[in-house]
Amino acid sequence: MSSDLSRSEAVREAALSAVPTALADLGALVRIPSVAFPGFDRAEVERSAAAVAGLLRDLGIFDSVQVKSAIVPETGVEGMPAVLASRAARNGRPTILLYAHHDVQPAGDEALWDSAPFEPTVRNGRVYARGAADDKAGVMAHVGALRAFTEVLGTDFDLGVNVFIEGEEEAGSASFAQFLAENAEALRADVIVVADSGNWDASTPALTVSLRGNARFTLTVKTLDHASHSGMFGGAVPDAMMATIALLSTLWDRDGAVAVAGLTERDGETPTYTEETLRSEAGLPVGVRPIGRGSILSRIWNKPSVTVTGIDAPSVKNASNTLSPQVAVVISSRVAPGQPAQEAYAALETHLRAHAPFGAQLTFSDVDCGDSFLVEPSGWAVAQARAALARGYGVDPVDIGVGGSIPFISDLVREFPEAQILVTGVEDPHARAHSPNESLHVATFRRALLSEALLLESLDATRI
Repeated sequence: MSSDLSRSEAVREAALSAVPTALADLGALVRIPSVAFPGFDRAEVERSAAAVAGLLRDLGIFDSVQVKSAIVPETGVEGMPAVLASRAARNGRPTILLYAHHDVQPAGDEALWDSAPFEPTVRNGRVYARGAADDKAGVMAHVGALRAFTEVLGTDFDLGVNVFIEGEEEAGSASFAQFLAENAEALRADVIVVADSGNWDASTPALTVSLRGNARFTLTVKTLDHASHSGMFGGAVPDAMMATIALLSTLWDRDGAVAVAGLTERDGETPTYTEETLRSEAGLPVGVRPIGRGSILSRIWNKPSVTVTGIDAPSVKNASNTLSPQVAVVISSRVAPGQPAQEAYAALETHLRAHAPFGAQLTFSDVDCGDSFLVEPSGWAVAQARAALARGYGVDPVDIGVGGSIPFISDLVREFPEAQILVTGVEDPHARAHSPNESLHVATFRRALLSEALLLESLDATRI
């Protein structure tokens, strides 16, 4: 490095130079269809984990890099492979834990994609592919930042660095708590960076300071012991589809706001966010009105939502003049920050049982709950993260809430109560994570990688 450059300025130059290689490695990662859902090929998740482990080993800075898994206690099934790397701190420096996940959502209907979902394609400054944003870009932001940091400081630095790249976040993190318990010492850190969130926009960084929880379950509605002819019995016998529609309609009021007693709201300020912005970012067509009441961001960040995300019923193609005996739906509720997810689930179950029409029989199964997250924004590491983001993006970061959920963060809080947790990300509002044509904004990725490299340099100069 040039003698007239400060250390942080040298890290900045190295980070910007590291971006092309990081993007190339990202392309190789997203070509691996690492879907951790049941029914998909586990070998692809294992291949993805091996590729990530190779990237971390090539850095030459860790005492240990391992591909590991844990058993899901409730089922006895082995969880998906994660990558764990660790390096001990020296001389009073802190330890940082860098988290991301290498598993991805299924591609879904490939006909809805403008290019092959697992073949990275660059269009208009964006990389299109499943996992390009969520969350293999998070993996590569960590790797790229560490490359820049070590290019300037070499491998003989004092900062402690642990890396945990999970392999089943999209599938519910079933073995996460057990993995933490078994590897607590290798993961223990003073600062935890979770690179799995988003930014205010493509050029304005954000720290996520609140996340809604989630309560997800399958509801089966039964009204008949067997299917019956709709002409012979329709009008006297309630079919399961009719009962299901009537029951689900009680979950919302006329404004589309959740109408379930016992689901709470959080009272918190939100920045200005217009309906026009919502239409642009969410893809809301002209004539379709937003739902709910209050400021738009309060509806997304601080209030509960209920969504039917799946249904098992006769398809249009297979429709016949038959009364359906039973229908199953998946209900996904986002829980306001501050309310325990199990409490929210209990409120939903109580509501549905109380409103079951015609004596319909209800069965609840596959219940999955994850608690919300609220950060204390006054810690020393939070201040350093804000400073690094401001330098990396050229504008001050915004504190945001996120309507989505990252339930494992509550496990991190429980296991490491003294750690400061920084939820960051590489996504912008047009990333379309989980949707067809998911994409990464290249300029946002560049700024995110640079900001993290500057944070690493800052922490390495910090004594605790």
